Parts: sequence; structure tokens; C-alpha cells
Amino acid sequence: MKPYKFRPYLKTTLWGGYQIAPFKGIYTAQPNIGESWEISGVPGHESVSVERGLRDDVDVGKTLTELIDKYKGALVGDRVYERFGSRFPLLVKFIDSRQDLSVQVHPNDELAAKRHNCAGKTEMWYVIKADTGAKIYSGLRRSITPEDYERMVSGGQEGNPLEDVIACHESHDGDLYFLPAGRLHAIGAGNFLAEIQQTSDITYRVYDFGRKDEHGRPRELHTDLAKDAIDYRVWPEYRTSYDSTKPVSELIGSPYFKVSRVVVQVASQVDFKCGSFVVVVCLWGEANVNGIHVRQGETLLVPASENVLYIFGNATFLTATM
Repeated sequence: MKPYKFRPYLKTTLWGGYQIAPFKGIYTAQPNIGESWEISGVPGHESVSVERGLRDDVDVGKTLTELIDKYKGALVGDRVYERFGSRFPLLVKFIDSRQDLSVQVHPNDELAAKRHNCAGKTEMWYVIKADTGAKIYSGLRRSITPEDYERMVSGGQEGNPLEDVIACHESHDGDLYFLPAGRLHAIGAGNFLAEIQQTSDITYRVYDFGRKDEHGRPRELHTDLAKDAIDYRVWPEYRTSYDSTKPVSELIGSPYFKVSRVVVQVASQVDFKCGSFVVVVCLWGEANVNGIHVRQGETLLVPASENVLYIFGNATFLTATM
């Protein structure tokens, strides 16, 4: 089973920019592309497989769900299939923020199941390129209570009601953030990043800078729903450190996904020793991965049955497994 490529879903947003298409080598007149969904099992936006250079490839045009139904554990891993069935557990994106994104929070699994009958949303960001002065907002810099929060957001003051309590970080190329469900966060203007998250599209907006949608209406806020979702604890550090000098660096090890950074010069063999699929996101360069050519901005899904990576080329990747 060779790795799969999928057609990206390019999403126009109010805050989107112009970097995603050229980064991926795509020519399009679509404006304000804020997100490229690289691999998605979200209903209504399921990834569709594309040509991989194989003769008589019967899987071209199939959705990710159809491929999982067909190959089951051979594609995603027996353990993953037993847990998730035909629902792919990860959503992989590129994000280009020309403007600040909303201050928001995501519910955990328990709250999301109770309210929305779906999974919660834990995610991570890897900053590919940050403009000078760009910011990342993640976590609380001082402790507040749910009552404090309620008082702040209902105070009627202009501007971001949580500006004094949300932690602000200077953004740099290669920065890494792990965002467990419950953490207040926002991507500041001038960030181009890769995001790996649980398959969930549940977001509670707390503040959106007074923006209006395409119909001129203020975008919906979810300040009441967010109250019970927020983790009000203060953590000593919100940026995640890693060893960037290693050819293979483990970035995130969590119950939801395990992410590594892989740097290849000429050739490499990488065995994650896991019974899972491997998502391979190309951040720079080009290479051949298990017989399939991949370039900057492209993403592969490597089946669990063939999940030792044989890489030839010069490239930098993010990889995600379960």
C-alpha cells in the first residue's frame, strides 16, 4: 500500500492571507485563503484521494472514509480502527493569518460529547514563518475564576475583555505550541503555521475584534459556552521546547497524537515503532517517501501496514501518528 495524497480543501476566511497557494505550488484566483485542510475526515469536508503516479489506481477519487471502510486496520492501524472505526481521528491544516484570529477555546472530550455528541479539540501549532512582531496568544498569565471571566466579558468595555490576562508570546519560525482543550488562545496576524488537531470543528469564540461576516453582521460569540470549557489554571510555560539539532525530534507526545520533526539530507529510514498510520507534512524541500514524490506544502497519509518511512531527498517534515 503506497502513501496517499489528497486534494486540499482551501478555505477563504475573513482573516486569511495569500501565502498558502504559493507555498503549496497551487495557482488559484481564490482570495483570502486562511486554511488548507490537508487531511480531513470532517463530515462535509472529507479528503478525496488524488492521482499518485500508480497505474490503474482504483483508489483515486475515494474519500478518506471510503478508504478506511475498504482497508480498515491496514490503513489506519488495528488499534486506531477499533477505537475510531471509519472516522479519521486527526485534522491536518496549514493556516495563514493576515489578521488576528478570534480569541477562542475548545471543549474537552467530555464536554463536547455532552453538548455536541462529538470529540473535543486538542491541537498543536508549528510556526513555519512568522513576520517581524507577530504574536501568538496561548494560556493565562494570571489566575482568574469563572466568576472573574463572566465579569470581564459582560463588562461592556471596548476591546478585548481578556487582554490583561491572556498570555502573549513573540512568534518565531520553528516555534511550537501544544494547546490542550480548555486553553484560551489566538493566532496573531503575520503567522503562517501547520496545525494538527483532533477531528473536531467545535470552537467557542470569546472575542473577535468587532469583525463582521460577509453579510455585515457581527460574527457570533460563544462567551457563555466558553465559561465551562476554559482551563483557568496558569502554567509555567506555554511554548514547547524541542531539540532542533536532531534529524528526528519528538515534538508532542499526547493521548491524542504524537508529532515529530524529521530532517532528511539525501536519505533516511525512520521507524516510529507504532501500529498506526503516519501523516507526513512536507514543510520544505522535496523527497520520495515510500515510492511517492512529495514537495513543500504537500501531505501524505502513509498506511499503518507500511509505516516505516524510506525517504530519499532533501526535506523537512512534520509527522503525526497515534
